[in-house]
Amino acid sequence: MLRKLDTALFALLCCAGIVHAQTLPDVALPAVEKPLAPPPTREALAVAVLADYRYDDLLWENDLTAHRIYGHALEAAEPPSGSGIDSWGKNVAWPFADRQLRTGDQHAYHGEGLDFYNVGTSRGAGGLGIWYDNKLWTSRNFIRHRILSSGGKLADFEVDYAPWPVSVDRKVWETRRFTLPLGSHFTRLVSTISSDKPEPLTVGIGIGKRTTGGNGELTIDRSRGLLSWWGPEDGTHGRMAVAIRVDPRTIIDVGQDADNHLVFVKVTPDQPFVYYSGSAWNKGNGGFRERAAWDRYAANEQLDFTGR
Repeated sequence: MLRKLDTALFALLCCAGIVHAQTLPDVALPAVEKPLAPPPTREALAVAVLADYRYDDLLWENDLTAHRIYGHALEAAEPPSGSGIDSWGKNVAWPFADRQLRTGDQHAYHGEGLDFYNVGTSRGAGGLGIWYDNKLWTSRNFIRHRILSSGGKLADFEVDYAPWPVSVDRKVWETRRFTLPLGSHFTRLVSTISSDKPEPLTVGIGIGKRTTGGNGELTIDRSRGLLSWWGPEDGTHGRMAVAIRVDPRTIIDVGQDADNHLVFVKVTPDQPFVYYSGSAWNKGNGGFRERAAWDRYAANEQLDFTGR
């Protein structure tokens, strides 16, 4: 019966915690190396967790997707370390990332998900930088965090990035808020970039090109403010899918640098702007087994670009 479920119905069942990817016979999951410790609950929750045991990684996830950004302490431990966004695959509705990271082997499959997305110094799944003189100038890892909501229907937190140079001409710094509700693959990001000069900025928001090996396939839809990436097959790990959505009215251009696919938007210092970063695992929750299904979802999700 489950073989006949369409993608939309499967996604609803995943959100409700009724099924997950392991119940579908067409999904060949990696071998389980060692099961995780049992979860405290199998309830679908949206959580944000500071992993102070692992150089202040900040984890957030809901029933469909999981992510990580890196704390300042990691810069000395694992150089070079950058401010890109990491994305994990998951195939259970309940939180798993903290238990996965505590194993010290988060890149292996322990039965609930895994991290095989290699951010490196790229922007990963929706990191940003300032585009100036044909180059993307990026911050280092976040220096402060504030968790606003965790453990219910919403993961919500803020981080601060220390000032960084844009060539020799100016300096910028950023506060960014991340909000991920249950039932969506998209995290809402509200970025406020300040500067020592008042002139507008060109911000490049990126998707890493080679985070799972090869280049993957990119879909661009400027009318919807969409960059959608379908990653290459990475052995038994499968594929990761990533999408960025911005307000189409703010787009200056779409382009790339050596490491990233980029959408460029015009930003005024000290004025917040909204964008969205989404991701999915083709063997995980959501049921996105083909590129076309991910592209449709990413293009048609109803998103709010107004306010904070």
